[in-house]
Parts: sequence; C-alpha cells; structure tokens
Amino acid sequence: EVQLVESGGGLVQPGGSLRLSCAASEFTFSSYAMSWVRQAPGKGLEWVSSINSGGGTTTYAQSVKGRFTISRDNAKNTLYLQLNSLKTEDTAMYYCAKGSTFAPIFLPTDPRGQGTQVTVSS
Repeated sequence: EVQLVESGGGLVQPGGSLRLSCAASEFTFSSYAMSWVRQAPGKGLEWVSSINSGGGTTTYAQSVKGRFTISRDNAKNTLYLQLNSLKTEDTAMYYCAKGSTFAPIFLPTDPRGQGTQVTVSS
C-alpha cells in the first residue's frame, strides 16, 4: 500500500516561507510523477504543482507560479514544495499525491497522504 507522509506545515505571516516535505514508501518512488494539491476550508481540492518522475519537468497552477517550487530527491524518496511570498489565500491543507505514470499529471483519484496544514496569517 502506498505510504505518503507530509510534514513542514505551520503558521506563517504573509510574505513568509515554508518548505513542505513528503516522505514516500511502499512503491518505486523514482518511477512515478508526484503532485501537490491543497484544500482550503469549505472549498474543493485545488491542484498546485506536479513534477515528472525524473524531476526535470515541473508544472504549476497560475496562482502559485513564481512563488512555489516543487522538487524531489529520488535517492531519499522525498518530494518537496518550497513556498515563498505566502499569501493569506494560500491557507489550506496541503497533500502530496502519487501519479499513475512518469508524466506530471494529477488525477483526483491519485492516492494522497494525510496532509499538512499551512496557515498564513498576521
């Protein structure tokens, strides 16, 4: 069974930064694309970013482009999301998700972890 454990969330002021991590196990991490998605209170799931299996191709939602950076370390089976210039509207539960192939495409049916909370507030 796929295991995904997110960490690194917390409370940060607007303009601040956080680095989220996702530790993956029970599958061949380096063979699959990975994604970050988020869900704000009372809202639906929002795709944030995806990265291909090798790490050389990344895609971002327009709302985070230029502020967030996705990366991965296949030797450590870990996915990252660097969040910079945070805004109050970035407040959400952040989840990592395992893709179904090597290509950086997120599907709502992709398995996700339990999430890590990011709260942006002054």
